[in-house]
Amino acid sequence: MDQETSLMNDYYVYVYIDPRSHTEFYFGKGRGSRKDAHLSEISDSDKSKQIKAIQKEGLEPIVRVIAQGLSEHDALLVEKTLLWKLGKQLTNISSGHYSSNFRPHDSLHKKLSGFDYQNGFYYFNVGEGETRCWDDCRDFGFISAGQGVQWRDQILNFEVGDVIAAYLKGRGYVGIGRITAAAKPVREVSADGESLLSQRLQCPELATNSSNNELSEYVAIVDWLTSVEAQHGKWKSKSGLYTTPLIRASLDKQPVTVAFLEASFNLSIPELLT
Repeated sequence: MDQETSLMNDYYVYVYIDPRSHTEFYFGKGRGSRKDAHLSEISDSDKSKQIKAIQKEGLEPIVRVIAQGLSEHDALLVEKTLLWKLGKQLTNISSGHYSSNFRPHDSLHKKLSGFDYQNGFYYFNVGEGETRCWDDCRDFGFISAGQGVQWRDQILNFEVGDVIAAYLKGRGYVGIGRITAAAKPVREVSADGESLLSQRLQCPELATNSSNNELSEYVAIVDWLTSVEAQHGKWKSKSGLYTTPLIRASLDKQPVTVAFLEASFNLSIPELLT
């Protein structure tokens, strides 16, 4: 290893441990004598207060290097990983570099876009019939599917942040929207601060089987970015536009359809997914 490389890899990551409880209370990175600098630091930080409390009892914090021979980039990443792991138990003021690369600390109980899944652009078959109609979807900001687990499960696969292109058989594409709340049984859904089923729906049969979790309509809330009435659906015959009897399908590999939708609705799909 040449001298220049050696100097580049002279960073380390260290930890301060309270000798009274043997718990870690501070992680840092540095080189040279950086790890000892906090012992004489004068500040009102939680870290300094804890060091002073330890010293007041005639003790000193235990300072240990836990990784060495690192580049600054690697040291920052190790430091951030340790900060994320212990979170609120530490006296570090800053969450460290690379914060945007780590999920919020108290979020393991839920799925997060960018960490647990990537939002996508999807075809959604509105499927007008006895229990649903496009006008209600458009007016109250939702999509629905159900009356059987095979249809229910498809709408349950949408994640908050997914962008959808609503398709109406015989009419074409009628709207582009973003999922803002995941699908749940229609009886649990609100619109304008009131139960969706209490609204003046054009298709009140949306409530059919609403007490049965397997047969109920499931409703996902949608922010319609642009939409049209059914009679103004966007379509071009014999142009290779994508359709399927499925309720939900990815449009990732449908460039002709994506280009048509962008031109028809005057928007950029990649920008919507950013």
